[in-house]
Amino acid sequence: MNLNNLKPAEGSVRNNKRLGRGTGSGRGGTSTRGHKGAGSRSGTSRKIGFEGGQMPLQRRVPKFGFKNMNRVEYVGINLDVIQGLIEKFNLNLVDLEALHVHGLTSKSDLVKVLGRGELKSAVEIKVHAFSETAKKNIEALGGKAIVI
Repeated sequence: MNLNNLKPAEGSVRNNKRLGRGTGSGRGGTSTRGHKGAGSRSGTSRKIGFEGGQMPLQRRVPKFGFKNMNRVEYVGINLDVIQGLIEKFNLNLVDLEALHVHGLTSKSDLVKVLGRGELKSAVEIKVHAFSETAKKNIEALGGKAIVI
Protein backbone atom coordinates (compact mmCIF):
# COMPACT_ATOMS: atom_id res chain seq x y z
CA MET A 1 0.00 0.00 0.00
CA ASN A 2 1.39 3.38 -1.04
CA LEU A 3 0.07 6.92 -1.12
CA ASN A 4 -0.42 6.71 -4.88
CA ASN A 5 -2.80 3.74 -4.73
CA LEU A 6 -5.03 4.65 -1.74
CA LYS A 7 -8.75 4.63 -2.48
CA PRO A 8 -11.96 4.40 -0.45
CA ALA A 9 -13.58 1.04 0.36
CA GLU A 10 -15.71 -0.53 -2.36
CA GLY A 11 -19.24 0.93 -2.34
CA SER A 12 -18.52 3.62 0.28
CA VAL A 13 -18.53 6.54 -2.17
CA ARG A 14 -21.56 7.29 -4.34
CA ASN A 15 -22.33 10.07 -6.79
CA ASN A 16 -25.01 12.60 -5.84
CA LYS A 17 -28.41 12.58 -7.55
CA ARG A 18 -28.23 15.07 -10.42
CA LEU A 19 -31.59 16.79 -10.34
CA GLY A 20 -33.20 18.97 -12.98
CA ARG A 21 -30.90 18.02 -15.85
CA GLY A 22 -33.51 17.28 -18.52
CA THR A 23 -36.25 14.70 -19.00
CA GLY A 24 -33.83 12.10 -20.38
CA SER A 25 -32.08 11.86 -17.02
CA GLY A 26 -35.25 10.61 -15.31
CA ARG A 27 -34.93 13.40 -12.74
CA GLY A 28 -35.91 16.42 -14.83
CA GLY A 29 -39.23 18.24 -14.72
CA THR A 30 -40.24 18.24 -11.08
CA SER A 31 -36.80 17.06 -9.88
CA THR A 32 -38.26 14.34 -7.63
CA ARG A 33 -40.39 16.86 -5.67
CA GLY A 34 -43.79 15.84 -7.00
CA HIS A 35 -46.43 18.31 -8.27
CA LYS A 36 -47.44 21.52 -6.50
CA GLY A 37 -47.75 21.91 -2.72
CA ALA A 38 -45.35 23.34 -0.18
CA GLY A 39 -42.87 20.49 -0.56
CA SER A 40 -42.33 21.32 -4.22
CA ARG A 41 -41.30 24.93 -3.49
CA SER A 42 -37.89 26.11 -2.39
CA GLY A 43 -37.18 26.98 1.24
CA THR A 44 -39.50 24.42 2.83
CA SER A 45 -38.69 22.50 5.99
CA ARG A 46 -40.62 20.42 8.50
CA LYS A 47 -40.82 21.10 12.21
CA ILE A 48 -38.67 18.86 14.39
CA GLY A 49 -40.83 15.94 15.46
CA PHE A 50 -43.49 16.54 12.77
CA GLU A 51 -45.36 13.29 12.11
CA GLY A 52 -47.52 14.18 9.11
CA GLY A 53 -50.24 15.83 11.17
CA GLN A 54 -50.49 13.02 13.71
CA MET A 55 -50.08 14.23 17.30
CA PRO A 56 -46.29 14.18 17.77
CA LEU A 57 -44.65 12.03 20.41
CA GLN A 58 -43.50 14.94 22.59
CA ARG A 59 -47.15 16.06 22.89
CA ARG A 60 -48.67 12.57 23.33
CA VAL A 61 -46.49 11.68 26.30
CA PRO A 62 -47.59 13.23 29.63
CA LYS A 63 -45.30 15.60 31.49
CA PHE A 64 -44.39 15.02 35.13
CA GLY A 65 -41.83 16.09 37.73
CA PHE A 66 -39.59 19.11 37.58
CA LYS A 67 -35.93 20.08 37.45
CA ASN A 68 -34.76 22.12 40.42
CA MET A 69 -32.73 24.96 38.91
CA ASN A 70 -31.05 25.64 42.26
CA ARG A 71 -29.74 22.08 42.67
CA VAL A 72 -26.05 21.85 43.57
CA GLU A 73 -24.51 18.89 41.76
CA TYR A 74 -21.55 17.23 43.52
CA VAL A 75 -19.16 14.59 42.22
CA GLY A 76 -19.10 11.89 44.91
CA ILE A 77 -15.80 10.29 45.86
CA ASN A 78 -15.82 7.48 48.41
CA LEU A 79 -13.29 6.86 51.16
CA ASP A 80 -12.11 3.59 49.58
CA VAL A 81 -11.17 5.50 46.40
CA ILE A 82 -9.24 8.05 48.48
CA GLN A 83 -7.50 5.21 50.36
CA GLY A 84 -6.48 3.72 47.01
CA LEU A 85 -5.01 7.09 45.97
CA ILE A 86 -3.12 7.40 49.25
CA GLU A 87 -1.61 3.92 48.88
CA LYS A 88 -0.77 4.26 45.20
CA PHE A 89 0.70 7.79 45.21
CA ASN A 90 1.77 8.11 48.89
CA LEU A 91 -0.31 11.25 49.55
CA ASN A 92 -0.79 12.98 52.90
CA LEU A 93 -3.00 15.80 51.51
CA VAL A 94 -5.97 15.13 49.24
CA ASP A 95 -7.35 18.30 47.67
CA LEU A 96 -9.08 19.32 44.45
CA GLU A 97 -5.75 19.60 42.63
CA ALA A 98 -4.73 16.04 43.57
CA LEU A 99 -8.11 14.64 42.53
CA HIS A 100 -7.90 16.49 39.20
CA VAL A 101 -4.33 15.38 38.50
CA HIS A 102 -5.24 11.72 39.08
CA GLY A 103 -8.30 11.94 36.80
CA LEU A 104 -11.14 11.63 39.33
CA THR A 105 -12.64 15.08 38.74
CA SER A 106 -12.48 17.99 36.33
CA LYS A 107 -11.38 21.50 37.29
CA SER A 108 -14.88 22.97 37.70
CA ASP A 109 -16.46 20.05 39.65
CA LEU A 110 -17.82 20.41 43.16
CA VAL A 111 -16.58 17.44 45.18
CA LYS A 112 -18.21 15.61 48.10
CA VAL A 113 -16.49 12.85 50.06
CA LEU A 114 -18.83 9.92 50.79
CA GLY A 115 -18.54 7.25 53.48
CA ARG A 116 -18.23 3.93 51.58
CA GLY A 117 -15.12 1.99 52.58
CA GLU A 118 -12.68 3.13 55.23
CA LEU A 119 -9.44 5.01 55.60
CA LYS A 120 -6.41 3.34 57.16
CA SER A 121 -4.22 6.41 57.65
CA ALA A 122 -4.60 9.94 58.97
CA VAL A 123 -4.87 12.33 56.04
CA GLU A 124 -5.95 15.91 55.42
CA ILE A 125 -8.79 16.22 52.91
CA LYS A 126 -9.88 19.59 51.45
CA VAL A 127 -13.07 19.46 49.36
CA HIS A 128 -16.46 21.20 49.08
CA ALA A 129 -18.55 18.83 51.25
CA PHE A 130 -18.44 15.68 53.40
CA SER A 131 -21.06 13.15 54.39
CA GLU A 132 -21.41 12.63 58.15
CA THR A 133 -20.01 9.09 58.08
CA ALA A 134 -17.04 10.17 55.97
CA LYS A 135 -16.23 13.05 58.33
CA LYS A 136 -16.43 10.76 61.41
CA ASN A 137 -14.18 8.16 59.75
CA ILE A 138 -11.56 10.76 58.76
CA GLU A 139 -11.47 12.44 62.17
CA ALA A 140 -11.45 9.11 64.07
CA LEU A 141 -8.02 8.39 62.60
CA GLY A 142 -6.70 11.87 63.46
CA GLY A 143 -7.11 13.28 59.96
CA LYS A 144 -8.69 16.59 59.02
CA ALA A 145 -11.87 17.13 56.97
CA ILE A 146 -11.66 20.72 55.73
CA VAL A 147 -14.59 22.27 53.85
CA ILE A 148 -13.51 24.76 51.18
